[in-house]
Amino acid sequence: MEEKTFDTAPINSGAVKAGSYLSSFLQNTLKSNQVEINTDARTNRTIARLKEPRELFSLSRDISTQQGVRWPIECQVIDEPIHHIEYIPPVPEPYYVVTGRELRPKPVGAELGSVVYDYSPSTSVNYFSRSVVGGTPGTPETVISTAFEETTGHTLQFESRFESGNLAKAVKISDVYYELYLRPDLYTGRHMQWFYFRIQNTRSHCTYRFSIVNMSKPDSLYTCGMKPLLYSVKDAEDNKIGWRRCGENISYFRNNSCDDDDHPSSYTLTFNTEFPYDEDTVFLAHSYPYTYSTLQDYLMKLQNDPVKSEFSKIRLLCRSLAGNNIYYLTITAPTPAEESKKKQAVVITARVHPGETPSSWMMKGFLDYLTSDCSQAKELREKFIFKLVPMLNPDGVIVGNNRCSLTGRDLNRQYRTVIRETYPSIWYTKVMIRRLLDDCGIVMYCDLHAHSRKHNVFIYGCESKRIAERTLKEQVFPLMLHKNAADKFSFENCKFRIQRSKEGTGRVVLWSMGVNNSYTMEASFAGSRLGGRRGNTHFSTADLEAMGRHFCDTLLDYCDEDPGKEQLRNKIVTRLLEEGSNADEPINIALSDYSSDDGITTSSSDEEKENFTKSEVHTEILGESSPVHVAAKVVPGKRSSFSKVICRQSTESIGVWYGSGRNSIGGGMSVQRRALTVTKATLEPPGDVNIAPLTSEEMPIESAEANSSVVQSSSSTNYVTQGNHHSLLRARRMAFKSSEGLQRPAPNSCLTAFNKGIDFDV
Repeated sequence: MEEKTFDTAPINSGAVKAGSYLSSFLQNTLKSNQVEINTDARTNRTIARLKEPRELFSLSRDISTQQGVRWPIECQVIDEPIHHIEYIPPVPEPYYVVTGRELRPKPVGAELGSVVYDYSPSTSVNYFSRSVVGGTPGTPETVISTAFEETTGHTLQFESRFESGNLAKAVKISDVYYELYLRPDLYTGRHMQWFYFRIQNTRSHCTYRFSIVNMSKPDSLYTCGMKPLLYSVKDAEDNKIGWRRCGENISYFRNNSCDDDDHPSSYTLTFNTEFPYDEDTVFLAHSYPYTYSTLQDYLMKLQNDPVKSEFSKIRLLCRSLAGNNIYYLTITAPTPAEESKKKQAVVITARVHPGETPSSWMMKGFLDYLTSDCSQAKELREKFIFKLVPMLNPDGVIVGNNRCSLTGRDLNRQYRTVIRETYPSIWYTKVMIRRLLDDCGIVMYCDLHAHSRKHNVFIYGCESKRIAERTLKEQVFPLMLHKNAADKFSFENCKFRIQRSKEGTGRVVLWSMGVNNSYTMEASFAGSRLGGRRGNTHFSTADLEAMGRHFCDTLLDYCDEDPGKEQLRNKIVTRLLEEGSNADEPINIALSDYSSDDGITTSSSDEEKENFTKSEVHTEILGESSPVHVAAKVVPGKRSSFSKVICRQSTESIGVWYGSGRNSIGGGMSVQRRALTVTKATLEPPGDVNIAPLTSEEMPIESAEANSSVVQSSSSTNYVTQGNHHSLLRARRMAFKSSEGLQRPAPNSCLTAFNKGIDFDV
């Protein structure tokens, strides 16, 4: 957003004259610092207009001058810095395998135990009144109900009075069993889900059980095998190991049978864990923490970088209710003013819900990629103006809330508000967006979130059913993103229906303001169930950051102005309409690539299931091995222009293969295209395939991208992959009617298939 200044001094006889009696009277009477009132010198008429926001100024390059973190006055804060190292597990961490025999201990309460930690900030009035830098100093004596010396046996020491921390009470039932209570969002009695606290005085080779007994969500990914996170300070210092998944015998269940307004249902998360060292300091968390101070440190490093600061500008959008800075970034290549107006804007926001920390890690992926020196990032900066608001709700993040700001309200339901003072971050974000719409237009808006009940990464969009020419166009970008990040992003999980309860969200309000591509991108708190990740595995911070890169790469494809690419996007919409894709159940169609190639289809019948023979695959050019194995099949006696292909994920790294192929394409390297031919026969499917067999006739399969490949499996059966630069192609549905005898792949299988083909030659 450009900064503007106004000179109120008279320039000529027709200028606006400031300082008149009427101007001064109205200025003092209105009691507003946002309205500028002057008098026209010719007509003596009073003119009122809004001032430019005073907060829109460049930040100082001196990190030491940045404002400290402001807390509500009633919050206690310990004077100990909390720092965690960055760490990526060498392999994806698997889910806990639920057996159905997990323990479900009912809450006991403080009556049968000892309260060893008790902290609930409160005031005489149950609303935010004022804030102070650093909060109120906290001491151990103010949170311990039972003196440490009076407790019998060995006792763990708990603490949560630090940034983003949340633990209200710890009750010691035995030396190895503790009941824990979470603090609700400040000034509310609800939203107990986010936890993040410290434990000291640990013992190794000892199995502890923790039960968090007052969680509020009726359903959770903990029922599907999600594990909490553990951080050991000694492990970080000695072995450079950071946050990792922990826990066995994990169970999530409802406590009470009654459910009314006075006694709402609560839920318990219980699990066993062992600590790696004696006398260690460890942290437990619901998800990877990302604090307000972490963001400020990142932004200051970015601002002080002599190269990145040339095309990335950090500004102050406004200040929060507690007085904390809310930043926004502008990332674009420096261009003359007349040319910059030709660029459209892309707006990305995150962390409106403070407990949804995966959104901050995805935002970090956006920022890292857009400020990098790779060719795709340079092209993005040349083509677009990126406006990014990395933390919309810093107050909630600081105090450890799960969903609300210090107003006790969900900010993502306030985008229709006109109350600037109560919801400043939302109000000023809308002001910024209105100006962008007037100045250059917005090609895409995306608000980043995290989901506590679903797996994978997916998108919520807005159905354009009132404008015929835009029907299903909102599904094109998510479908392309699925092809670019097929081991993380699920198109089948996307939804495009606008629910009444969501009408106040950023996605819906901005869509109603004229942003056609208005999305919410949700990342699971747990991980991915897609085949490319070899089963159910947790997301790491690197996986979440990668979604920012995939999003940007897909944006380049989606906004390619080449007439052929536009024709292709129209064909995708036509195909979605033919397949019956809708807002509630989007259908994943096959895309061989975004430039050319025939699409692929699958069909089968019960009569064809006995026609299994091995086939030979002949290739004119063999390249590097692809991690995607494909079994090609055709139907005997039926002439078709479409091959029938089934893809199976191999044990090789898709990320490495996809990345190298993508870089070679983006870097302008010329690679010879491969033409593949399948002889008249059928292929025997891999052993893990659970699908009806298909037959084939001889036909050519032409590759369209540089990094297509042919690989041979260990069973000596040849598999061929259709050429494209996407790591994995998965089908939305394989059965159209039950009477046709078609079968779906087994749930969670690595198997993917192309649906009915479409001619993508453009």
